[in-house]
Amino acid sequence: MLCFEGETLAYGPIPVLSDLHFSLKAGERVVLLGRSGAGKSTLLQAAYRKLAPTLPALALVPQENGLVPQLSVFHNVFMGRLDAHSPVYNLANLVWPFPSERRRMSTVLEAVGLSGLDRKSVETLSGGQKQRTALARAFHRGGPVLLGDEPVSAVDERQAASLVDEIAGRFETVLLALHDVGLARRIATRLVGVGGGRILFDKAGASVTDADLHDLYRG
Repeated sequence: MLCFEGETLAYGPIPVLSDLHFSLKAGERVVLLGRSGAGKSTLLQAAYRKLAPTLPALALVPQENGLVPQLSVFHNVFMGRLDAHSPVYNLANLVWPFPSERRRMSTVLEAVGLSGLDRKSVETLSGGQKQRTALARAFHRGGPVLLGDEPVSAVDERQAASLVDEIAGRFETVLLALHDVGLARRIATRLVGVGGGRILFDKAGASVTDADLHDLYRG
Protein backbone atom coordinates (compact mmCIF):
# COMPACT_ATOMS: atom_id res chain seq x y z
CA MET A 1 0.00 0.00 0.00
CA LEU A 2 2.77 2.43 0.96
CA CYS A 3 6.54 2.12 0.73
CA PHE A 4 9.54 4.39 1.25
CA GLU A 5 12.84 2.89 0.13
CA GLY A 6 15.91 4.91 1.09
CA GLU A 7 14.16 8.27 0.71
CA THR A 8 15.02 11.52 2.46
CA LEU A 9 12.12 13.55 3.82
CA ALA A 10 12.57 17.25 4.51
CA TYR A 11 10.75 20.11 6.17
CA GLY A 12 11.30 22.86 3.62
CA PRO A 13 15.04 22.80 2.86
CA ILE A 14 15.95 20.96 6.08
CA PRO A 15 16.35 17.15 5.95
CA VAL A 16 14.31 15.52 8.73
CA LEU A 17 14.46 11.78 8.01
CA SER A 18 17.29 10.30 5.97
CA ASP A 19 17.57 6.93 4.21
CA LEU A 20 14.01 6.16 5.22
CA HIS A 21 12.79 2.57 4.87
CA PHE A 22 9.16 2.31 5.89
CA SER A 23 6.10 0.45 4.64
CA LEU A 24 2.42 0.20 5.46
CA LYS A 25 0.35 -2.81 4.46
CA ALA A 26 -3.43 -3.10 4.26
CA GLY A 27 -4.86 -4.21 7.58
CA GLU A 28 -2.04 -2.84 9.72
CA ARG A 29 -2.45 -0.33 12.53
CA VAL A 30 0.88 1.45 12.81
CA VAL A 31 1.71 4.06 15.44
CA LEU A 32 4.68 6.42 15.19
CA LEU A 33 6.34 7.24 18.51
CA GLY A 34 9.10 9.71 19.34
CA ARG A 35 9.97 13.02 20.87
CA SER A 36 8.46 16.25 19.58
CA GLY A 37 10.24 17.31 16.41
CA ALA A 38 11.52 13.82 15.65
CA GLY A 39 9.86 13.73 12.23
CA LYS A 40 6.60 11.91 12.87
CA SER A 41 4.51 14.67 11.27
CA THR A 42 6.87 14.85 8.30
CA LEU A 43 6.47 11.12 7.72
CA LEU A 44 2.69 11.33 8.01
CA GLN A 45 2.52 14.21 5.54
CA ALA A 46 4.70 12.31 3.06
CA ALA A 47 2.50 9.24 3.50
CA TYR A 48 -0.59 11.30 2.76
CA ARG A 49 0.96 12.73 -0.40
CA LYS A 50 1.76 9.23 -1.63
CA LEU A 51 -1.57 7.67 -0.73
CA ALA A 52 -4.02 10.43 -1.69
CA PRO A 53 -3.75 9.99 -5.49
CA THR A 54 -4.55 6.27 -5.24
CA LEU A 55 -7.10 6.26 -2.40
CA PRO A 56 -10.09 8.53 -3.11
CA ALA A 57 -11.59 7.87 0.34
CA LEU A 58 -8.53 8.57 2.47
CA ALA A 59 -9.46 9.94 5.91
CA LEU A 60 -7.10 12.45 7.54
CA VAL A 61 -6.87 14.12 10.95
CA PRO A 62 -4.13 16.78 10.65
CA GLN A 63 -2.31 18.05 13.72
CA GLU A 64 -3.86 21.53 13.47
CA ASN A 65 -7.34 20.04 12.85
CA GLY A 66 -7.95 21.99 9.60
CA LEU A 67 -11.35 23.31 10.68
CA VAL A 68 -13.20 26.45 9.54
CA PRO A 69 -13.80 28.31 12.82
CA GLN A 70 -16.73 30.43 11.61
CA LEU A 71 -18.75 27.41 10.47
CA SER A 72 -20.77 25.05 12.63
CA VAL A 73 -19.68 21.63 13.81
CA PHE A 74 -22.19 20.15 11.36
CA HIS A 75 -20.70 21.95 8.37
CA ASN A 76 -17.10 21.15 9.33
CA VAL A 77 -17.94 17.47 9.59
CA PHE A 78 -20.01 17.54 6.40
CA MET A 79 -16.96 18.85 4.53
CA GLY A 80 -15.33 15.46 5.00
CA ARG A 81 -17.31 14.23 1.99
CA LEU A 82 -17.81 17.27 -0.24
CA ASP A 83 -16.57 15.26 -3.20
CA ALA A 84 -19.44 12.79 -2.72
CA HIS A 85 -22.01 15.39 -3.86
CA SER A 86 -22.49 17.99 -6.54
CA PRO A 87 -21.58 21.65 -5.88
CA VAL A 88 -25.30 22.51 -6.00
CA TYR A 89 -26.11 19.92 -3.33
CA ASN A 90 -23.23 21.13 -1.13
CA LEU A 91 -24.24 24.78 -1.46
CA ALA A 92 -27.87 24.01 -0.64
CA ASN A 93 -26.80 22.02 2.40
CA LEU A 94 -24.59 24.89 3.52
CA VAL A 95 -27.50 27.32 3.44
CA TRP A 96 -30.12 25.00 4.94
CA PRO A 97 -28.85 21.56 6.06
CA PHE A 98 -31.04 18.69 4.92
CA PRO A 99 -32.73 16.61 7.64
CA SER A 100 -31.19 13.44 6.19
CA GLU A 101 -27.70 14.92 6.54
CA ARG A 102 -28.42 16.09 10.10
CA ARG A 103 -29.49 12.54 11.03
CA ARG A 104 -26.38 11.08 9.44
CA MET A 105 -24.21 13.62 11.24
CA SER A 106 -25.83 13.02 14.62
CA THR A 107 -24.65 9.40 14.53
CA VAL A 108 -21.07 10.47 13.80
CA LEU A 109 -21.11 13.15 16.48
CA GLU A 110 -22.43 10.70 19.04
CA ALA A 111 -19.45 8.44 18.32
CA VAL A 112 -17.01 11.21 19.32
CA GLY A 113 -19.00 12.57 22.25
CA LEU A 114 -20.33 15.72 20.58
CA SER A 115 -24.05 14.98 20.56
CA GLY A 116 -26.16 18.12 20.48
CA LEU A 117 -23.31 20.41 19.40
CA ASP A 118 -23.91 20.24 15.65
CA ARG A 119 -25.17 23.85 15.42
CA LYS A 120 -22.37 25.39 17.48
CA SER A 121 -19.67 27.32 15.63
CA VAL A 122 -16.27 25.72 15.91
CA GLU A 123 -14.70 28.94 17.21
CA THR A 124 -16.74 28.59 20.42
CA LEU A 125 -15.50 25.06 21.19
CA SER A 126 -12.80 23.92 23.57
CA GLY A 127 -9.57 22.46 22.24
CA GLY A 128 -10.75 18.93 22.91
CA GLN A 129 -14.07 19.53 21.20
CA LYS A 130 -12.32 20.94 18.13
CA GLN A 131 -10.11 17.88 17.97
CA ARG A 132 -13.12 15.59 18.22
CA THR A 133 -14.81 17.59 15.44
CA ALA A 134 -11.80 16.91 13.22
CA LEU A 135 -12.01 13.22 14.10
CA ALA A 136 -15.75 13.20 13.36
CA ARG A 137 -15.00 14.68 9.93
CA ALA A 138 -12.61 11.77 9.29
CA PHE A 139 -15.25 9.28 10.47
CA HIS A 140 -17.76 10.89 8.10
CA ARG A 141 -15.21 10.66 5.32
CA GLY A 142 -14.86 6.95 6.00
CA GLY A 143 -12.99 4.62 3.70
CA PRO A 144 -10.47 1.91 4.53
CA VAL A 145 -7.55 4.08 5.68
CA LEU A 146 -7.07 6.75 8.35
CA LEU A 147 -3.98 8.91 8.87
CA GLY A 148 -3.92 10.92 12.09
CA ASP A 149 -1.40 13.26 13.66
CA GLU A 150 -2.01 13.25 17.42
CA PRO A 151 -5.79 12.94 16.88
CA VAL A 152 -6.67 12.57 20.59
CA SER A 153 -3.97 14.62 22.34
CA ALA A 154 -6.39 17.30 23.60
CA VAL A 155 -8.96 14.99 25.24
CA ASP A 156 -8.83 13.28 28.62
CA GLU A 157 -7.49 9.77 29.13
CA ARG A 158 -10.87 8.03 29.24
CA GLN A 159 -12.14 9.77 26.10
CA ALA A 160 -8.86 9.14 24.30
CA ALA A 161 -9.07 5.39 24.95
CA SER A 162 -12.66 5.29 23.71
CA LEU A 163 -11.76 7.24 20.58
CA VAL A 164 -8.79 5.07 19.60
CA ASP A 165 -11.04 2.04 20.04
CA GLU A 166 -13.53 3.74 17.70
CA ILE A 167 -10.75 4.37 15.17
CA ALA A 168 -9.71 0.71 15.29
CA GLY A 169 -13.30 -0.39 14.75
CA ARG A 170 -13.98 1.92 11.80
CA PHE A 171 -10.81 1.70 9.68
CA GLU A 172 -9.09 -1.34 8.26
CA THR A 173 -5.70 0.37 8.04
CA VAL A 174 -4.41 3.08 10.37
CA LEU A 175 -1.26 5.20 10.57
CA LEU A 176 -1.08 7.49 13.58
CA ALA A 177 1.39 9.62 15.46
CA LEU A 178 0.71 9.46 19.19
CA HIS A 179 2.52 10.80 22.23
CA ASP A 180 0.81 8.43 24.68
CA VAL A 181 2.56 5.07 24.75
CA GLY A 182 -0.37 3.38 26.50
CA LEU A 183 -2.77 4.44 23.76
CA ALA A 184 -0.25 3.40 21.13
CA ARG A 185 -0.02 -0.10 22.62
CA ARG A 186 -3.82 -0.21 22.80
CA ILE A 187 -4.36 0.24 19.06
CA ALA A 188 -1.13 -0.68 17.27
CA THR A 189 -0.21 -3.89 15.53
CA ARG A 190 3.17 -2.23 14.85
CA LEU A 191 5.08 0.44 16.76
CA VAL A 192 7.67 2.56 14.98
CA GLY A 193 10.15 4.66 16.96
CA VAL A 194 11.40 7.80 15.22
CA GLY A 195 14.40 9.77 16.49
CA GLY A 196 17.72 11.24 15.50
CA GLY A 197 16.62 11.64 11.88
CA ARG A 198 15.88 7.94 11.38
CA ILE A 199 13.72 5.01 12.41
CA LEU A 200 15.14 3.51 15.61
CA PHE A 201 12.82 0.51 15.80
CA ASP A 202 9.98 -0.99 13.80
CA LYS A 203 8.41 -3.92 15.63
CA ALA A 204 5.17 -5.71 16.37
CA GLY A 205 3.47 -3.87 19.22
CA ALA A 206 3.93 -6.72 21.70
CA SER A 207 7.67 -6.91 20.91
CA VAL A 208 8.54 -3.33 21.89
CA THR A 209 10.28 -3.35 25.27
CA ASP A 210 10.60 -0.76 28.00
CA ALA A 211 14.28 -0.51 27.02
CA ASP A 212 13.29 0.37 23.44
CA LEU A 213 11.05 3.15 24.73
CA HIS A 214 13.67 4.40 27.19
CA ASP A 215 16.25 4.68 24.41
CA LEU A 216 13.69 6.44 22.19
CA TYR A 217 12.76 9.14 24.70
CA ARG A 218 16.00 9.60 26.63
CA GLY A 219 17.98 12.82 26.38
